[in-house]
Amino acid sequence: MVESGAVLRAAHGPLAGLGAQVLLLVALDRTVGLGSGGWVVGLASALILDAALARALVRDPAAKLGPAGALTLARATLAIGVAALTADSYARDGSLATLVTLASVALALDFVDGRVARRTGTSSTLGATLDGEVDAFLLLALSVEVAPRVGAWVLAIGVARYAFLAAGWPFAWMRAPLPPRDWRKVVTAVQGIALTVAAAEILPLLATRVVLGVALALLAESFGRDVWWLWRHRGAARPRARAPYGAVALTVLAFAVVWVALVAPNEPWLLTPAAFVRLPLEAILVVVLAVLLPGRARRVIPCVLGPVLGVLVLVKLLDIGFFVAFDRPFNPVDDWSFFSLGVETVRNTFGGVVANLAVAGAAAIVVAALVLPTLAVLRVTRVAARHRRYSLQAAAALAAVWVVSWAVGAELVSGAGIASLSGARLAVEEVDAVRFNLQDRERFGAELRNDRLPSSDPDRLLAGLRGKDVLLVFVESYGKLAVEGSAFSPSIAAVLDSGTRQLDAAGFPSRSGWLTSPTFGGASWWAHATLHSGTWIDSQGRYDELVESNRLTLATAFRRAGWRTVADTPANERAWPEGTSFYRYAHIYDRRDVGYRGPTYAFAPMPDQYVLLGLQRLELARPHAPLFAEIDLVSSHTPWTRIPPFIPWERVGDGSIFDRLPVDRVGLTDTQQGYATSIRYTLRTLFSFVQRYGRKNLVLVVLGDHQPSRVVGGRPGHDVPISIVAHDPAVLTRIADWGWVDGMRPDATAPVWRMSAFRNRFFAAFGS
Repeated sequence: MVESGAVLRAAHGPLAGLGAQVLLLVALDRTVGLGSGGWVVGLASALILDAALARALVRDPAAKLGPAGALTLARATLAIGVAALTADSYARDGSLATLVTLASVALALDFVDGRVARRTGTSSTLGATLDGEVDAFLLLALSVEVAPRVGAWVLAIGVARYAFLAAGWPFAWMRAPLPPRDWRKVVTAVQGIALTVAAAEILPLLATRVVLGVALALLAESFGRDVWWLWRHRGAARPRARAPYGAVALTVLAFAVVWVALVAPNEPWLLTPAAFVRLPLEAILVVVLAVLLPGRARRVIPCVLGPVLGVLVLVKLLDIGFFVAFDRPFNPVDDWSFFSLGVETVRNTFGGVVANLAVAGAAAIVVAALVLPTLAVLRVTRVAARHRRYSLQAAAALAAVWVVSWAVGAELVSGAGIASLSGARLAVEEVDAVRFNLQDRERFGAELRNDRLPSSDPDRLLAGLRGKDVLLVFVESYGKLAVEGSAFSPSIAAVLDSGTRQLDAAGFPSRSGWLTSPTFGGASWWAHATLHSGTWIDSQGRYDELVESNRLTLATAFRRAGWRTVADTPANERAWPEGTSFYRYAHIYDRRDVGYRGPTYAFAPMPDQYVLLGLQRLELARPHAPLFAEIDLVSSHTPWTRIPPFIPWERVGDGSIFDRLPVDRVGLTDTQQGYATSIRYTLRTLFSFVQRYGRKNLVLVVLGDHQPSRVVGGRPGHDVPISIVAHDPAVLTRIADWGWVDGMRPDATAPVWRMSAFRNRFFAAFGS
């Protein structure tokens, strides 16, 4: 154990150096100005340098800085200033003179500290090591500064020292001490002078490149001679005890887990091999902390950073899943309810055994995501602490590569630089997302309170539809991708064109446009609520707040104006409280009370043909007041593996006939075929229903709730088709100024509205 007094004595020099470095950064900020990049690089460099120096002094109580060491520490302070100005020089041009001045003074002091050490008799291994590291750091900063003007090849001067250290990691003979050689010092001085001259831009570009080329050649010769000497004397190097292969493999695996956890993207379209060829600064800092922190403090790292990294991995997995399903990242405040809904969907679609296996698999993934990164961080910190010297050298080399990659903006994947801070950035984004969602609830509450329509007379809002039966038909997953922009859209477009002719022949013309849905791939109830309420519902939190409000919906307005309002929701098998408390439906039909006796079809509990026929029998065919009905057609719901056949209407009966009929079976992997088949089936069924049962007072509003999930193909956006079908030409005349196109297939000329705009436009068109 090291006494606390010794620790305090050893910390005097590094603390004084840190204070001087912070003061220099403040002075630079007040004079030439420092941006965030300069502050980050300056402070990080100062902390790493002074922490390493303090640890060296604690481990060797006999070591002292002395007068020469103080000069070297002053040079380090100037080099940190150069690095900070270099990091900021891409945004600020007025700092060049200051940068050159600091570098020149640092080079001048390099000639002084060695003489002071010899004259005062304070030469030491620590001083020589510190002097060499300051030289290497200054050369790295200067090479990054001049690289944009001279060329990326000059970075070889800055990374040469760190490449030499990194080579000693796998090759023991490269770590042997070198004999003193004055030529090595001369070459180092030449590099500094050449880079400073290049940074000052006092020579023409060609002359600058020649000077730096000569300097690089001298550097290559010097390092080459050292490597050759080490190779010739490799037999004299002390053999190193090799770790068992299993331990080595475990260490490599642990580092790979940490690496992948930090650099793995959270967006599925970025999951390419090149996306993992990145250098995470967070991993380098973990190694540095493991080396520099004392034992007790070091043991805290896995306990804190391990679980944090595990949560980060879990967030990335959730983001990837939500991007695939819903084209958005996971919402850490509102999206937890999707897990129970997902389990329920799997159980209804594939059965209880598959659902239980899915839950067990998901639980195993969660545990692995949380535990494995923690164990990996524990392994990495232990190994780094046991091999401090080599780990610090490797960290320094990787840090140099990171700085160079960051400076030149190197990247293999567009938008994902090799120099990575993606782990820390994602953690900050998650915190911001939580804060934003909590604040959004206050903003949304104010929006709900500012609705002016409740004071309007519902009868006047719907005067243009008096006496009409209005059916609001949501077609599950019916998005723009079905109509255009995909390999299967021509077949669906043909069904729409044929259906348009079929409706026209029956006396039901139509017009169509586009709406932008607030959701994608799922959460249909958000789209329904958005269309009904005229406000944007893109989270479960907003939905929950909406259904607790008195916001005027289409269904509520129709009921207040004298229509009988019903909801036909065949996918529901239990009570839907907001259907009566918020939407105010007089009756809600679900799978329990429509008399269906046939089979289920994947997610859909009954064919869309039976859903429409059930409404016809229970409501439309009976004497009734004008009817407003919301109908949810779900035969096109994911996973699109079993699509029912269309049969003559008189054969449907109670649905038991479907038990004896073949189904259109599609494999889980052929999602495009299954999706396209299901959409064609639903549209053909709807057209046939209108042709057979449509009366002169019938009006239909037919639209998709959202696009299908990304497994169907691409990133198709959030637009969905919407059409209005009516026998009475006056209905379509009222929407003539909407700019919608004739027929059931909207094209590129049709306008695109946010789905939340439909309610007010609908009331404006059909109001008195």
